[in-house]
Amino acid sequence: MNTEQTLRERSESKCELCASDTELAVYEIPPNADGSAEHSVLLCHTCRTQIDDPQAMEPNHWRCLNDSMWSQVPAVQVMAWRMLDRLRGEGWPQDLLDMLYLDEETLAWAQAAGEGGEEEAVEHRDSNGAELAAGDTVTLIKDLNVKGANFTAKRGTAVRNISLVADNPQQIEGRVNGQQIVILTQFVKKSG
Repeated sequence: MNTEQTLRERSESKCELCASDTELAVYEIPPNADGSAEHSVLLCHTCRTQIDDPQAMEPNHWRCLNDSMWSQVPAVQVMAWRMLDRLRGEGWPQDLLDMLYLDEETLAWAQAAGEGGEEEAVEHRDSNGAELAAGDTVTLIKDLNVKGANFTAKRGTAVRNISLVADNPQQIEGRVNGQQIVILTQFVKKSG
């Protein structure tokens, strides 16, 4: 039985991360990739694309990890840990990471690809230099014209439950007037 057949049997012909049953293919997990089923997972096109291209990342797609992180298969655990770690700036993935237990060998494998090191170096700071975290509430310190939405976010507006833009320390995301918008950190101050 070849690797793909073994993985299809193991996963019941579903993506081992999101359970999709379309466009499945073998994904070898670096750095241990040796072509074996033990070092590979069966993934759909969407998961493969977002793993390989962080710019294509859709954080809500990865809410599926809430289920797949409990897999008994070490290769699936490694990919779940890596994606949660990559998304930790969103807030909710950090909660799942706190619950996820990996034995020492599996955790070492998950960390071996260098995931997480860069993310932690990115710090988001408000106009006063206070560090921002996902879930914080901030207040706008000036009126901001929101491009594409045709409204002005007024100075003094509270933006609750912000998300951090993982690869850009000058940007956060939050809801203003029911619209999810990107806000420059230089125009906010942390509340509380």
